[in-house]
Amino acid sequence: MWAPMAGLSPRLTLAAFPGAARLCLWRAGAARWKGVPARNRRGLSDFRPKLAPSEGFKVLPPGVSKSRLESKRYILSPDLAETMVPFLLRNDGCDLILEINPGPGILTRALLQRGARVIALESDKTFIPHLESLGKKLGGKLHVLHCDFFKLDPRSFGVIKPVVNSKLLFQKFGIETLPWSKGIPLKVVGIFPTKNEKKMIWKVLHDIYSCTSIYRYGRVELNFFFNELESQRMMANPLNPNLYYALSVLWQVAYDVKLLHTEPWSSFDMCSQSGQREKPESKESLEQQTQQNLCLIQLTPHKDLFSQHLTSVNYDVFFHMTKQCFLKRHGKLIDHLTSLSPIDAMDILKKIRQDKTIKIIDIQ
Repeated sequence: MWAPMAGLSPRLTLAAFPGAARLCLWRAGAARWKGVPARNRRGLSDFRPKLAPSEGFKVLPPGVSKSRLESKRYILSPDLAETMVPFLLRNDGCDLILEINPGPGILTRALLQRGARVIALESDKTFIPHLESLGKKLGGKLHVLHCDFFKLDPRSFGVIKPVVNSKLLFQKFGIETLPWSKGIPLKVVGIFPTKNEKKMIWKVLHDIYSCTSIYRYGRVELNFFFNELESQRMMANPLNPNLYYALSVLWQVAYDVKLLHTEPWSSFDMCSQSGQREKPESKESLEQQTQQNLCLIQLTPHKDLFSQHLTSVNYDVFFHMTKQCFLKRHGKLIDHLTSLSPIDAMDILKKIRQDKTIKIIDIQ
């Protein structure tokens, strides 16, 4: 999935020297999932996609605690849905949308009415009958699958259903693979979960850098609502030192990151998997939520992400070096290179045209 590309940024150049791969002997624990054997990191799940049976809304079964159920937010505003449609359907040759947890299908309906083909992955089966009915009414361009996108191709054992294998998913719906340097095979849209957010972020980054999961099939575009703070970190640069972290670098090296729209939390409904609308725990939490925003971020993979130096095999070295450097972000780059690379630090600085006094936080 990768080929030599030109034009590495200074950050990539740090990981681009031939001897850097020897750092793999350190096992780069910070860049790997704890407790997961390396042989399983890129493995695919053996589960096959299954459509959920048609069930109506119902109460929780006996013995199931409501506290065990994950809460999700759904788009309820038709105006917000209409605002999002032009961002997703841009006359760029890709009208295939993978919608994550559409819930009542407000955005789904708007997309179908504009001619999009939609694959709805809904983890709450109480919404499945309504979505299937919506697809029949609007021309049959909607396919519904009971599946949790954020448990797609798990990197560890013991995951909770519904889970699905991306290879079987793409085969089922006839999604074709495109070379990395070509166009976008499909677009993903949804609300990024707040539960285990950091874990999910690291999984997305590992997937794109290793060309696994959905990225086996090309430069899949992501369009997710993130909380405002995380969005600011994703787009931060050295001029915003309080927000500029290792994740900022990893996001921006992999993707073209764009802020498309900002929407208050009040435009989104929160429901549990029982299909019931949830009330905030306290008046204070309601006030805090209404003062925050969710930001629609578009993440388009860079065509030149991979090169003869940075590949889907040695990317974890780049992860490790980036994270280690940001542990002492105000330290000098030359000091980090001396401890992290077997290559002479001054030679590296000359190749990336940087002075020996430059600090990590100042690298752009």
